[in-house]
Amino acid sequence: MDNEGLTMSDRDEIIDLTIAYTWAIDDKRVEDLSNIFLPNATALLRGRECNGVEQIIARIGGSVRRFEVTQHLIGNHQVRVDGDRATCRCQLHSQHTIAGFEGGENYTIGGMYLDELVRTDNGWRISHREMRQTWAEGNEALLGG
Repeated sequence: MDNEGLTMSDRDEIIDLTIAYTWAIDDKRVEDLSNIFLPNATALLRGRECNGVEQIIARIGGSVRRFEVTQHLIGNHQVRVDGDRATCRCQLHSQHTIAGFEGGENYTIGGMYLDELVRTDNGWRISHREMRQTWAEGNEALLGG
């Protein structure tokens, strides 16, 4: 995709949307994801496919609610806009913690989010998200089954 037609407001809006995703997860307000994804969005999250925003919310909610705290940091956003469609990729660093968990209290993941987005009457929304893990450290058992 080219970057023709990219405005600062498009770029800012898309980056803000990716940030809203991290706050929704870390604040355990996963229902807010319905304002981030299209209703028919798809996702590939740690190798598991989700079809529709309800499956995405269920998948993410089931994961983050088990932790006492999570922190998702993203950066190095690269946005490409082509009309009413866009892509965004950003790097990810996430920490997951359960105090007193046997075998270690923390699990940290590094990777990236690869997004496809669509401009709607309500602003940009993610139509597809892939979370691509590139490294991890700590007690993977914290993630559960």
